[in-house]
Amino acid sequence: MNSGIPSLNIPAAPEGSDISEITPAEGLRAVLDNLDALVYVSDFETHELLYMNAYGRRIWGSIDGKKCWEVLQDNASPCDFCTNHLLIDSEGNPSPPHIWEFQNQLDNRWYQCRDQAIPWIDGRLVRLEIATDITDRKEMELALKEAHAKARAAALEDDLTGLHNRRAFFELGNQLLKQTRRNGSPLAIIMFDLDHFKKINDNHGHDAGDEVLRHVGRVLMSNVREADIAARIGGEEFAILLGDAHAAQASELAERLLGVMHETPVRYHDVRIRPTASFGISSLHPDEPNLENLMARADSAMYESKALGRGRVRVKP
Repeated sequence: MNSGIPSLNIPAAPEGSDISEITPAEGLRAVLDNLDALVYVSDFETHELLYMNAYGRRIWGSIDGKKCWEVLQDNASPCDFCTNHLLIDSEGNPSPPHIWEFQNQLDNRWYQCRDQAIPWIDGRLVRLEIATDITDRKEMELALKEAHAKARAAALEDDLTGLHNRRAFFELGNQLLKQTRRNGSPLAIIMFDLDHFKKINDNHGHDAGDEVLRHVGRVLMSNVREADIAARIGGEEFAILLGDAHAAQASELAERLLGVMHETPVRYHDVRIRPTASFGISSLHPDEPNLENLMARADSAMYESKALGRGRVRVKP
């Protein structure tokens, strides 16, 4: 009677062997067909499928002498991620098993694969793969990774304005500083503080002050390059680090930001609030020791702006 199960062509027991120590072919098939994992064998050179256990046949159907990439991936040619080259050494001899994880694009399930080159019953080299479905575990890992990424992003974002916070400014800023030194490119910084912000809170309430801060955040997001680092570093104080930019370019941006703030008043209930700010600018010196030193010079220029009447831009070389 034809069972429809591919034969493994398991050899007869060697002469002199204790038959009680030999697993019959039907017994081996029973073991493989009850594994909760895909087991298949394919010719190393032609990729023809020689065997697939019941788990695999339930999902991918009959092998009928097809290529592994035809059945498992519904491809018209060998897979570009085939691991056969990793399963043999430079002399063509089997190497230790290769264990890896991948997502099958045909069924979108995640598998952990154990691949190995072994000699087949007729002496040719074949690929043996045991693939275990790890989708549930993988989805949990990916969800946890995404949750960690979101948590870290939240820890680096200012809740009110959506800009980077102080911590993010220093983390990203120090990375940009290292890159700038490595490339020998210019770097400029803008620091600004909203003028008379306490009066806004006193006259219109803290909700109005928060709306002004959110407005400034939107202005920065709309006018600052994506590669630059804009942050609310505390209270009503903001900073922008501009990579590959000189003080003159930073000054142009600061003047533009000052103009946008003046031309777009914040509407809060029945009042219009026109925020202004005092800007300070500096650029990186060749011997600049750290980011804090660069910020200190820009901060000094900002206070000069305040002393000169506020609502203006000052540059400190």
